[in-house]
Amino acid sequence: MDLLDFDAQDLYFEREDSFEVRTLIKEAAESYGSGDGELPLLQAYLRAPESLNVLVALNRFYYYRHRLSEALLISEKALAIIRAGLAFPEDWRQLNIGLLGSVPSASLTRVRLYLFTLKSIGFLHMRLDNLELSRSIFEKLVELDVKDRIGAHALLELVVERQIHV
Repeated sequence: MDLLDFDAQDLYFEREDSFEVRTLIKEAAESYGSGDGELPLLQAYLRAPESLNVLVALNRFYYYRHRLSEALLISEKALAIIRAGLAFPEDWRQLNIGLLGSVPSASLTRVRLYLFTLKSIGFLHMRLDNLELSRSIFEKLVELDVKDRIGAHALLELVVERQIHV
């Protein structure tokens, strides 16, 4: 399966949140520099806990503030929401090429989002020195994405190199 050979449909950021949630996300963006962006994002999350727009904003906030454990929690929440929409197994280790190939073409954007979110989780685990788990995630992504469209191969090499020098 070529993960670039599809028509972009069902993009998460095209799903519109309520006016209140959009306003809170905008307020958070405007107050990021002062460090006051977290409260409006958490308020948005309480109003729309399933919104990928809110989860992506929270993830970015925590990541750029170097709060990697919180970013990881948010990424895992996003992965669960995306997974449910695809009827993927709860454990990403159970994913295989056959399962990916059975997804309707209209859902391929969601599959890519799932894989990129899993890559983000692997990257965060790597940054948190959970190297074995990170390596397992990158190995799974390389197995599923033989053309390396997600870009996990270089990260796998990086984590293997880090394990050698630990």
